[in-house]
Amino acid sequence: MSEAEATAADTPSNFIRDIVKDDLASGRVGSLITRFPPEPNGYLHIGHAKSICLNFGLAKEFGGRCHMRFDDTNPVKEEEEYIEAIKEDVRWLGFDWGEHLYFASDYFEKLYEWAEHLIREGKAYVDDLSAEEMREYRGTLTEPGKNSPHRDRSIDDNLDLFARMRAGEFKEGQRVVRAKIDMASGNINLRDPVLYRILHATHPRTGDAWHIYPNYDFAHGQSDAIEGITHSLCTLEFADHRPLYDWFIENLPVPARPRQYEFSRLNLTHTLLSKRRLMQLVGEGHVTGWDDPRMPTISGMRRRGYPPEALRDFAARVGITKQDNVIEMALLEYCVREILNKAALRRMAVLKPLKVVIENYPEGQSEELDAINNPEDETAGKRKVPFSRELYIERDDFMEDPPKKFFRLAPGREVRLRYAYFLTCNEVIKDAAGEVSELRCSYDPQTRGGNAPDGRKVKATLHWVSAQHCVPAEVRLYDPLFTETEPAIADDLGQALNPDSLVILDNAKLEPALADAGDATVQFERQGYFRLDPDTGAQRLVFNRTVGLRDSWAKIQKQKQKS
Repeated sequence: MSEAEATAADTPSNFIRDIVKDDLASGRVGSLITRFPPEPNGYLHIGHAKSICLNFGLAKEFGGRCHMRFDDTNPVKEEEEYIEAIKEDVRWLGFDWGEHLYFASDYFEKLYEWAEHLIREGKAYVDDLSAEEMREYRGTLTEPGKNSPHRDRSIDDNLDLFARMRAGEFKEGQRVVRAKIDMASGNINLRDPVLYRILHATHPRTGDAWHIYPNYDFAHGQSDAIEGITHSLCTLEFADHRPLYDWFIENLPVPARPRQYEFSRLNLTHTLLSKRRLMQLVGEGHVTGWDDPRMPTISGMRRRGYPPEALRDFAARVGITKQDNVIEMALLEYCVREILNKAALRRMAVLKPLKVVIENYPEGQSEELDAINNPEDETAGKRKVPFSRELYIERDDFMEDPPKKFFRLAPGREVRLRYAYFLTCNEVIKDAAGEVSELRCSYDPQTRGGNAPDGRKVKATLHWVSAQHCVPAEVRLYDPLFTETEPAIADDLGQALNPDSLVILDNAKLEPALADAGDATVQFERQGYFRLDPDTGAQRLVFNRTVGLRDSWAKIQKQKQKS
């Protein structure tokens, strides 16, 4: 069993799992078949991860299978790039569809035949109303709709017009095919919904073979039936569509009778989980692309350094319910920290360097000190870190005139250098602007390894890097893309963005082992977790902050609210 499957199997029970258990126990279904049906019109986000874990996880737990099916019924918005990105995301999460990869376009011919079947049965017709006229005829939530004047066309006329639509004879918007159900229904989705519309667009898979394309409601349930899906799981916004889903299944000669069940979608604080809005962010240049580490896309989270186990754990903790709620971003970050704390190698990195010269350390000398790779994992072993006369420490770890509770380095004060020696600040050097530019210090050679033989104690331990051996880097610090807990759905997203969602530190100094960090997320000691970014070049490393060691963002926001 893979880690993904183990996580899914450990997920607490929920109402959908209970339904599956009962259906299998009663014999309503012989085996469980689910599906994950993304539209290839954008990249997947964390909300999709919840659905992926549910569908693939249930299939594994109950010995069934989960299909991957692309709902490629709108060629205007679909691209091969999205298809490949979606496949990569699902695999990265730890799931595999095996041989069961399908496309709604695989069924275009069968769907066309079934639309003809409805026309022959007097249950569908070709309508000439414009989109605006259809809206007027549809009615409102409190008023019934009225029949189209074209609703009673003869079956022969409808079949002829439908064939001519397929042949590309008419303009886009000139005609549609509608199901003939009930224009007075209390459910607007049953007021003669559109089955087919005309689109003169080249499809990524079928090319120019089709001039008409099925709408989602017509294609989805029938695709489920063709594939023998037993439990069609979708989010709550499709609950009102379920009567239509069932109507098609009941009125067509489909080979199976799938059932639809709805659960609440994922809502996350400081985040928009709307593919349309995410596309707007990309299109308007507010982010660098779909995989920008600030984006809630799976590819963005992967680039940022989130481990797939954390997303699976998050999905399990959120659970499956029928009640909409907003989940704190802090929970997702907690799941990330839980995984990385156990797995990430520790390294030292100074993000805002301040130079330290150890005056009593021999010039030209250096040594290697033992450093622990991961205190949570003894098998991770140790590494060697170089130490020399000139070091860099974090600028925030020094204050010339410290307040009472500041325990780090200050004039005349002794601190511990991680894995190294006790260090005392003797002199402060300033530049022409009066800014501290260098510290002159001394070390106690008897404290190698960070312990004093006379038993004296210090109140602070600082991380550091050797100036002679360190490697330069750019470090990118990320915070939520939106400052509001629940960002307003406004046309001008730029006004709602957090101006400090990305801070770039271009003068970071890293211990040399980080030059070979590879794809692994590592912990910068006392800083947080970081991952090498694809922007890294031959001359310069670029690291993304995955998450801090603690939820500093929430603390900052509370302070802002108090002030």
